[in-house]
Amino acid sequence: MKYLNVAEKNSAAKHIAFHLSGETPLWKEGLSKYNKIYEFEAEVLGQESQMVMTSVSGHLLDLEFDSAFKYWQSCNPFELFDAPVFKFCPENSEKIKKTLEREVRGCQGLIIWTDCDREGENTGFEIIQVCSAVEKNLKIFRAKFSVITGISVKRALQNLQQPNKDISDAVDVRQELDLRIGSAVTRFQTLRLRKVFPKTIGTGVVSYGSCQFPTLGYVVERYRAVKNFVAEPFWKLKVNHTINGLSVDFNWERVRLFDQEACQVLRDKCRENPLATVTDVNTEPTSKWRPLPLTTVEFQKLASRKLKISAIETMKMAQQLYSDGLTSYPRTETNKFPEEMNLRHLVGLHTHDPKWGAFAQNILDNGGPTPRQGNNTDGAHPPIYPTKYIKNLKGKELQLYEFIVRSFLACCSKDAQGQETTATINIANEVFSGNGLMITARNYLDVYPYDDWSSTEIHVYQSGQIFNPSSIDLVVGTTSPPNLLTEADLIELMEKDGIGTDATHAIHIEAIKKRSYVKLDDNIHFAPDLLGMGLVEGYDAMGLNLSKPHLRAQLEADLKAISEGRKHPQAVLAEQIAKYKEIYLNVIRKANKIDSAVAERFPEKPLKLNEDNVTLCHCRLPCKKITVQKQGPNKGRPFYGCSKMLTKPCNFFRWADGETSTSSEWGSRKRVRGYSTSSSDEWS
Repeated sequence: MKYLNVAEKNSAAKHIAFHLSGETPLWKEGLSKYNKIYEFEAEVLGQESQMVMTSVSGHLLDLEFDSAFKYWQSCNPFELFDAPVFKFCPENSEKIKKTLEREVRGCQGLIIWTDCDREGENTGFEIIQVCSAVEKNLKIFRAKFSVITGISVKRALQNLQQPNKDISDAVDVRQELDLRIGSAVTRFQTLRLRKVFPKTIGTGVVSYGSCQFPTLGYVVERYRAVKNFVAEPFWKLKVNHTINGLSVDFNWERVRLFDQEACQVLRDKCRENPLATVTDVNTEPTSKWRPLPLTTVEFQKLASRKLKISAIETMKMAQQLYSDGLTSYPRTETNKFPEEMNLRHLVGLHTHDPKWGAFAQNILDNGGPTPRQGNNTDGAHPPIYPTKYIKNLKGKELQLYEFIVRSFLACCSKDAQGQETTATINIANEVFSGNGLMITARNYLDVYPYDDWSSTEIHVYQSGQIFNPSSIDLVVGTTSPPNLLTEADLIELMEKDGIGTDATHAIHIEAIKKRSYVKLDDNIHFAPDLLGMGLVEGYDAMGLNLSKPHLRAQLEADLKAISEGRKHPQAVLAEQIAKYKEIYLNVIRKANKIDSAVAERFPEKPLKLNEDNVTLCHCRLPCKKITVQKQGPNKGRPFYGCSKMLTKPCNFFRWADGETSTSSEWGSRKRVRGYSTSSSDEWS
């Protein structure tokens, strides 16, 4: 038997071929210089087989409208909800496609080695489509794996499965809806705003996406909360007790008051009778939990917060680390290690590192690893962990690899331990408490510098003890507004509300940055830019919730249902398209609200469009004004008709010159001299 094997990326193909062949395999160039071909022999289904391994570079095919709908002026944007779409191979993938077509000839089997997630499954079916067109009777298999190690890929080859059509269908539906919804709304708002703000918009594109817009909505909502925040002064009491240079602050049980006079009265009362009585001393063990096994969302958030590496950079480099066989698959929702996983071996790989080797050895010497386990598993991939020890990385790749290693070792270690003491005192019937912490075992903190836990000294107090405080002060403060959102905050909100997936959060955030809908204050916090703010305010003024997460979250839930076989793809498509058609019709009826909202932000004075007494057709779209061209008594007369140009128009007709005619009431097949309503070809 001869099998064509296809991986997601060339680096993955190279490492898989190496592990399966047991040596450096023979290789040759593909038609694409970025996608090599590797040849070796391996046992497949109990039979020694000839293996050809190559790769794609992500998705092989793309989705597009029929050429008649390609140009923006070719149709009413509303028609894009129903326009025919097809999959095609873009020019930058043509050589890869031709390599697959050439190499599959003479093969009896095809093994898909793409990433084991939704997008990878869909890419696999694209490969199947291309290869099956050449070899009709291919036996098709799916290799399932989470790490590119010898054990993992050999196990995958021994346990070949069938590709999952349900998972692939979910991606097809998502792609089609994103294309239809995004294209229709993008064309409409771009063409309109170009007319209203010709200088500011120019030839720019004002894009819309059903994920990127709620992402923008989060930024706007937080910005409004900050802008509208009204600071209030507050007052609180603070007690200090200093002996021999050790200062202990006691915090007020009431926390704070918004009444200055009341707070002053209580302070004066305490100062008149300043003796403090210790009413309770409580010392008990406490701990700081080590991190859970690393998921994609936590990885992105922590890389952004602790390493100052953007989510889009993080995922790009994590994919490369995975493809190079250094880490496990970086897209996972799982935060617990499977019981059968050999964690001792994985920890043992790092015992010779000069920075964390001693820590790794200590885990092994003390009965470990004993990882902290979460409650989530996606059923496909383990948490993110290092699969190989390496020390020749540089720059941000090294930072990310080191973070993954330290997170893994910390998780496999023990919680930090301490003793926390709380002393409660009473002064004139006002209650205060002071706290001290003594760390008794740092444990995971010794390898995980991304957490901080510091000791705080406190005097030795005894219940019933009486002492004179060093000071009893009235402290004034003001309430503070919430902070603008960071990238980590955005990812957290998107994850909570189901906007996108762990694999796409970074992409949507990058999209609103590239489109200048948001800007970064101090390179950390997001604020809406002028156009982004205007768009959200415009759609909000219409009473539409496009900037809220509910619409997209429901779609994501439907996509999950498709991938699990609980919903039919066509049913979800029909339901979602109908929903967005209704939204679109509302948008065009109230489009002037976008103009007004954006005008509040732009320096350019808006041009007023002539939309008084707009006539709507039976489709509820603004009519197109058309002139009769055929010879006859009505030649040259203007009339209103359906504005659809490439899909089936409705039979709406009304003369635009205000005159009536015996032929002015038309059915879909009635005719008048000089014009026929039965053919849209004559509307020109």
